[in-house]
Amino acid sequence: MNAPETASDLKVWARIGLLSFGGPAGQIALMHRELVDQRQWIDEARFLHALNFCMLLPGPEAMQLATYIGWLRGGWRGGMIAGGLFVLPGVVAIMALSWIYVLAGDVAWIEGAFFGLKAAVIAIVAQALVRIAKKAVKGWVQAAIALAAFAALFVLSVPFPLVVLAAALIGWLMARGQGASEAPPARVSTLKPALIWAALWLGPVAALILILGGDNVLAQVALYFSQMAVLTFGGAYAVLAWVAQAAVEQYHWLTAPQMLDGLAMAETTPGPLIMVTQFVGFMAGWQAGGLWLATLAALVTTWATFAPCFLWIFAGAPHAERLRHSPALAGALSAVTAAVVGVIANLGLWFALHTLWPGGSFDPWAAGLTALALLAAFALKAGPGVLILGAAGAGIVLRLAGLV
Repeated sequence: MNAPETASDLKVWARIGLLSFGGPAGQIALMHRELVDQRQWIDEARFLHALNFCMLLPGPEAMQLATYIGWLRGGWRGGMIAGGLFVLPGVVAIMALSWIYVLAGDVAWIEGAFFGLKAAVIAIVAQALVRIAKKAVKGWVQAAIALAAFAALFVLSVPFPLVVLAAALIGWLMARGQGASEAPPARVSTLKPALIWAALWLGPVAALILILGGDNVLAQVALYFSQMAVLTFGGAYAVLAWVAQAAVEQYHWLTAPQMLDGLAMAETTPGPLIMVTQFVGFMAGWQAGGLWLATLAALVTTWATFAPCFLWIFAGAPHAERLRHSPALAGALSAVTAAVVGVIANLGLWFALHTLWPGGSFDPWAAGLTALALLAAFALKAGPGVLILGAAGAGIVLRLAGLV
């Protein structure tokens, strides 16, 4: 990538990073418009192949898709530019909001805004569910996979990785032998970038554990979110169901209402929705030792969350390109996409239950505001920005009036 191309890519990826609101569905649509329709950096088939591959990986698919396309254009430098600028605005915004949250969270209008934002989050997740379902569920097989994934998670509490891996296996078996693959490109070595990024990711994690001990909050968040980076598949909406339950119920780093507040922050800021993990790490540090420990814990969490994404792309993308015409791989990726529909449904229901029945008792104001947000989302086709501003404003009014 020469200097003019680098400068051009910097501007484009900075623009995408700053405008990437609305979670993965909105971010993927933004990249499609900017990179496929307007600039024609990548064609439709290549874009969808990259997207399906990224949805099969653990971690945030939108950020990994940006890194993949950046890699296609400029190798590892292009991938670093794309992935880094995609997350940087969100890192800064979530950190600023986290400080405000703990230092001024008892201010009435802030409390009201976060109360309202929870309703907007439910509506936005519902929109994403419908949007992704329309693309992913194209027949009875995909519908059955989506329903089975939801039932396995919500009813049977099957571990999330098993659900996604089972879907991939079903899709691979069903598509195996359907048509012939074109001759793949020559093999390329990915050992060096894999080793470099594994060291960059796991080296700091090991150092924190060895120096501070396993009971230190920095070591805990580094280890937990590194494990999450390996075991969580299907993108941000899929990951959050697991993270929320573990952070609230297992580690007690924050409460369910605080988790919803963190998700609302991530929905209102640019960057991947998985940036909510930074808020989770921040709250873990805040409870353990105050503001500066919270800030360090947030940064450690962000590193453990996103550094593996570069490893997956730089080590896996060359092989994904070789297998781009494989029917079996396409079948596996398609099945994973269908399973993610069930995963998102599980997430949405989990958050809705904690919003409408906080502490086990029904909240009629939360229910009414959620109903209005859903009406605006589906009847009026309101976008994330309108939902967020409207719900936050309504929450402020209700709080200042002493109704919530």
